[in-house]
Amino acid sequence: MELQQIYKEGTEKLQAAGIEDYALDAWLLLEYVSGIRREKALAAPDMEVSEEDVKAYRAVLSQREKRIPLQHLIGEQRFMGLSFLVNEEVLIPRQDTENLVVSALFLCKEHDRILDLCTGSGCILLSVLCLAEVPLLGTGSDISEKALAVAEENARRLGVSAQFIQSDLFRSLTGTYDLILCNPPYIPTDVIDTLSDEVRFHDPRIALDGGEDGLTFYRKIAKEAPAYMADGAHLILEIGSDEAADVSAIVKAAGFTDLTVQKDLSGLDRLIIAMYNNRSEMAENTAGRNRNV
Repeated sequence: MELQQIYKEGTEKLQAAGIEDYALDAWLLLEYVSGIRREKALAAPDMEVSEEDVKAYRAVLSQREKRIPLQHLIGEQRFMGLSFLVNEEVLIPRQDTENLVVSALFLCKEHDRILDLCTGSGCILLSVLCLAEVPLLGTGSDISEKALAVAEENARRLGVSAQFIQSDLFRSLTGTYDLILCNPPYIPTDVIDTLSDEVRFHDPRIALDGGEDGLTFYRKIAKEAPAYMADGAHLILEIGSDEAADVSAIVKAAGFTDLTVQKDLSGLDRLIIAMYNNRSEMAENTAGRNRNV
């Protein structure tokens, strides 16, 4: 069967199924099963695709029609120009989260200790370690043992050295860090069932559910993080686009300073960046005690 003919069949099937990026998905699935690169296909659109590949293509098209995520079918997702293994145990990396990596790269210094909470696939931590121009010490933590197995495999594939620890946020962690990163679950519980089928049925719910108001993890992180932060350390949190005011208030109330809200390329609020200065807190507490003498 000619390549252009089977590709047309794929686009029509996915369009009829209501897949938003039907043309792109149809091509990526065809490239995945056949190994034919796009530049080769453009040069010879009438090349023959083997019957075996046609059969395999139709099989994955059928799965995509059922809203199984493209990334689960091909087993990877591109993020920060790198390829990450993904499966049903981890949240599929989103382009919006690249903002977190870029901000971290601006803040990190040589030999900084980096902690990535709720690391999932490890895409945030491993991207920072891969792309930083200075050597860093990286730790990723997650409550899910299966998610950590994915992160460890991604580190191996990328040739990056990082430590991964199973932990419910800070519970199993020790020491202090110069930069703490986190893209926590932040979707309100009752909103999850309104999301696309690809998200609500195939992303792990534990990576989505931020509690009744979506802010549960921000409260826990803001309260617990200072005990694990070196003097002048920074915290970077990804947020929902309507959560900037609430998360800012939570972080400020926990004693963080120099807080900024950063927007993504769509102009939506995406990150909270703040600093924690232990010495300033100690000085304030000492002054308070002296005033009470």
